[in-house]
Amino acid sequence: MSEETVDAKATATAAEALPDKNSVPQEADPKSAPEAQPQQPEIPKRHLRKTRVGEVVSNKMDKTIVIAVVRRVPHAKFGKIVQRTKKLYAHDEENKCAVGDLVRVEETRPLSRLKRWRLVEVLRS
Repeated sequence: MSEETVDAKATATAAEALPDKNSVPQEADPKSAPEAQPQQPEIPKRHLRKTRVGEVVSNKMDKTIVIAVVRRVPHAKFGKIVQRTKKLYAHDEENKCAVGDLVRVEETRPLSRLKRWRLVEVLRS
């Protein structure tokens, strides 16, 4: 026998001995042991969206509110905690928000040139 055929046979037996990357070991098979792994509830895609809490600063547009979201971040050079404010335009379908309300908004598809957020709830009137 030549050296090449011996190497090919040895490689073939070594490959058969190794488990396949896609195969699941018997003890980890969820069908054989359902009590071993508790069922995780499926999270709807809706809950993966960003949410922000802010104060309404304007409600003069129809079905649109402007919210000021304040973040507290450390200054890049000095480390002091400073406030950064971002204005968001949000869709208020029922025009129920007033200036000064504390609201929660959720990220959504673009609704207009500036609106990318939707009103979820009014936290404080």
